[in-house]
Amino acid sequence: MRLLYFTDTHIRGTSPRGRTDDFFESMKRKLNEIIQIAEKNKVDYVLHGGDVFDRPNLSPAVVREFAQLFREFSVPVYAIAGNHDIFGHNPATVDRTMLGLLEAFGVLTLVKPKEHVVLSDGTYQVQLTGQAFHYDLDKRTITEDYAVTNRIGADYCIHMVHGMLVDKALPEGVPHTMVSALLEMESDADILLTGHYHAGFPIQHKNNKYIINPGSVARLSNQQAEIRRMPQVVLIELGKEIQIQFQKLTTAARGEDVFDRSVQEESLYRQEKWAQFAQEVNAAGIYQGIQVEEIIEEIAKIDLLDPSVKAEALKRIGEAQEMAGEKNNDTF
Repeated sequence: MRLLYFTDTHIRGTSPRGRTDDFFESMKRKLNEIIQIAEKNKVDYVLHGGDVFDRPNLSPAVVREFAQLFREFSVPVYAIAGNHDIFGHNPATVDRTMLGLLEAFGVLTLVKPKEHVVLSDGTYQVQLTGQAFHYDLDKRTITEDYAVTNRIGADYCIHMVHGMLVDKALPEGVPHTMVSALLEMESDADILLTGHYHAGFPIQHKNNKYIINPGSVARLSNQQAEIRRMPQVVLIELGKEIQIQFQKLTTAARGEDVFDRSVQEESLYRQEKWAQFAQEVNAAGIYQGIQVEEIIEEIAKIDLLDPSVKAEALKRIGEAQEMAGEKNNDTF
């Protein structure tokens, strides 16, 4: 059985700050190439690791263009919801998003938490599971989101998670999970596919278990690491053994050709000023988080709020973001 995996396309109608090219057209070229790679390698299924869209309520004109492209895959497409695909970090809102609309129209199939999909090529059977992004991801016990059980006696188990899984520790206060911890964790997943962490990392392998993040197909920031990085996809072949290959996208331009270095320098200056501000805020004992969701989390810790109260607050934030988004929609 052959599969193709890619993640974090962040489809949008406008170009991110700092990019000098037409991001919309660039992403169309990349997706067309991914379709061709799938055809050339005769894959049986295509998998997407989340953040299909850059906003849950993207302009219908933009969604229409890419829905037509996704329909050009000649095999089924399965995806999970990323944080940019949903409102308020709440996966329960996905049915009201553009990603949910794609599923409703049969463009792709969402793999939802606690559910599984059976993939088969007539010889091998795969249990596919997925964990969409949610606010407690990488904050609670890792087995709740990253571990799976082979429920059907499949030949292989593949689990997709849109979580901050990294091979090198991130700064304190940034929720993340270390690859090394998962390599020691009990799980029936033969292959763990992740996204969210745009930089990606080399294939991690231990005891016939694989952890894979090829990095984001989209490059949204003008940081040096993103300028140097080339978008890629993963080809997976399942037979008597697992074979995995990264393939870079030839349609992706060099970072030096699509990012404005002057904007990068300005961004570095702003980051330095922000770091100084954050240090002063922390020294003053003010909230460590600036986003509303993070403030609620801090209040919940201080006041020992009932979890249901926090959940309701996050739900209302999602609804407010949804309403605000309707008034400030992306344009074609």
